[in-house]
Amino acid sequence: MNLPDRIIDAHLHFQPNNPHFDAIAKTAGHENSAVHVEETFRELGIVHGVVMGNREIGQIEQTYPDCMSYCVGVHQNALEMWSESIVAVEQHLRRPSCVGIKLYAGYCPKVLMDEAYRPFYELAETTDKPVAIHMGVTASSRAMLKYCHPLLLDEVAVRYPRVQFVMCHFGNPWLMDAAAVLEKNDNVAADLSGLLVGNVDLTDYCARLSGYVEQVRQWIEYIEDYSKFLYGTDWPLPNMAKYVQFVTTLIPEAQWDAVFFQNANRIYHLNL
Repeated sequence: MNLPDRIIDAHLHFQPNNPHFDAIAKTAGHENSAVHVEETFRELGIVHGVVMGNREIGQIEQTYPDCMSYCVGVHQNALEMWSESIVAVEQHLRRPSCVGIKLYAGYCPKVLMDEAYRPFYELAETTDKPVAIHMGVTASSRAMLKYCHPLLLDEVAVRYPRVQFVMCHFGNPWLMDAAAVLEKNDNVAADLSGLLVGNVDLTDYCARLSGYVEQVRQWIEYIEDYSKFLYGTDWPLPNMAKYVQFVTTLIPEAQWDAVFFQNANRIYHLNL
């Protein structure tokens, strides 16, 4: 099977020896360890990964394998410790390995234009680092979907036109609304992570959910601008090899280098 020559996984989570992540990775046919992830990267031609930070914001000296950078994660507890978190995020953004900010909309019960988020947008603007935002369905039943609808990103993008935003998960399943926000706003891109979970049989999956898969493809095509899409997996949720195969069915081969490598390299300033 023909696959992309080089890949950046622009959306993964990385917590080796975390029992919860261990179980998820096993379900996907993987092992939640640095050695296994790096081996899988080499096998699939994944040259770099961008970790969406799950660690405590005050842990400034965050270390990852050489093949990874990270976005500092702003969680609910970080918003509750507002002043301390602003200082911590600024310290993270000074580190070469920190390539952006990750906001956990939905998991944090605040609208994206809430005053609590303003300093983080301003930091992103002054440091020229992107802001990745969780959009769409959540992994927790305790999260609130009204705070992570893609249309909420529209106002933020308008208010902060010099900030590059990344809509995580293409706002799935609100694909039509997500596409409208991407098409309208020059400063919004989307990663294609988290669209399927586990070690699925792709032939069976695409047959059973053919309508869904076709909708994803059609709304990507609707935008008519492949510079707006970044490949990502949401590791450890999916089987990595099968996720690469899945996304190749959504993107024309002529656009593979852009979606699988160039766009993330540009947006996250990876200089690869």
